[in-house]
Amino acid sequence: MAPPSGPVRAAATDGAAGARIRLARREAGLTQQGLSAEVKVSRQTIIAMETGDYAPSVYLAIKIAQALGVTVEALWGDT
Repeated sequence: MAPPSGPVRAAATDGAAGARIRLARREAGLTQQGLSAEVKVSRQTIIAMETGDYAPSVYLAIKIAQALGVTVEALWGDT
């Protein structure tokens, strides 16, 4: 089987993961715009993750978790 040709994606962002991202963002005192500036993506990307319409690359998932002061597992892990 050939390796993926595009960026490696984190586990799909579903409604539960999106809700955890939103909660962690709010607890960190960040707006969607503030988080997007922190991790250097568009606000629309943050919205898409929070609504479960976008799964970030592993690199972006790590940046988001660091910006929110939580682990990647806390946001995208099975709970």
